[in-house]
Amino acid sequence: MERDNLFKELGVAGALSLLTVLGGGWLLKACSPLQEPAEKEVQDTSYGRLEEEGKLKERVEEAYAMLENCQLCPRRCGVNRLNGQTGFCETGEKAVVFSHQAHYGEEIPLVGQNGSGTIFFSNCNLRCVFCQNYPIAHEGRGQETTEENLAQKMLDLQGRGAHNINVVTPTHVMPQILSATRKALHEGLRIPLCYNTSGYERADVVSHLEGVVDIYLPDLKFMDGEKAARYNLAEAEDYPQKAKESLVEMHRQVGDLVKDSRGIAKKGIMVRHLVMPNRVSNPQKFASWVADNLSKDTYVNIMSQYRVEFRAFEYEEISRAITSEEFVEAMEWAKEAGLTNLDERSLSQLEVHRRRLN
Repeated sequence: MERDNLFKELGVAGALSLLTVLGGGWLLKACSPLQEPAEKEVQDTSYGRLEEEGKLKERVEEAYAMLENCQLCPRRCGVNRLNGQTGFCETGEKAVVFSHQAHYGEEIPLVGQNGSGTIFFSNCNLRCVFCQNYPIAHEGRGQETTEENLAQKMLDLQGRGAHNINVVTPTHVMPQILSATRKALHEGLRIPLCYNTSGYERADVVSHLEGVVDIYLPDLKFMDGEKAARYNLAEAEDYPQKAKESLVEMHRQVGDLVKDSRGIAKKGIMVRHLVMPNRVSNPQKFASWVADNLSKDTYVNIMSQYRVEFRAFEYEEISRAITSEEFVEAMEWAKEAGLTNLDERSLSQLEVHRRRLN
């Protein structure tokens, strides 16, 4: 029986008596905006197990040591960020955070009912010319944040009922994220950690995250080095190779996506690929590579939301939206490659685009 109907049945006096017996706890729980994570989540986070093994503190210390001669990403700037120096990412010792919020635009297994707990970090080690978040990634809008404050943001998101902590553009602030996660763990953080990255990583640095990250959410943006170099300010011709090496390492660590009984992501890799005009991203090669090098059951999101943002209008090849034909062929290539775990929204969009073509 619902609470309001129950109170009507009991009447005012009966309801007050019931609240007296329960000490008001039931009413407070029913009205509270805070939602505790499921018990299964509480017992099953990678970073929690690593702390129980006594290894997380050492992992944090090792990560911070990397900032003294920064080699976190393939750019290997070599600056001493602990002394305030900055390299390509323009970030020193402290992470810069633009926002933290329950986000409902992520993949359905991340969003669930209560949203994915996204923390958007400012600046980027890649900086694509078509970046949709360019005020954050290119202009660096946001506030410098201590590890203690970052830990509180994580706890706040958990308190709002978020199903995971989703760190967006984390590569250049990986040590700060690890430290904040450990601090938050000691104050009650119990939900999975999702590492949401452009894919421009070093596999040997990603290996440092084993046993810390529960869910990897990487992009695999380009399959051709020349295209990669042309369309990001890092001029990262090595992007395809570095991204592929890193995705193999991520998959080795966490495997294919595992969901709980509610359909919420618990652990695993989820790979994104943005369809771009004129086959710039080469979705056919992408699909074949994932099937051959990760698993045909890899969760794959073929994304249709490319927009002409930031400086994309300066490049004729990418200065328009994608067509229905381009999205449909990308999805068909994914199916032909044998990929069996395609994103639900992508599959729905496929039907929409097919109807447009008929």
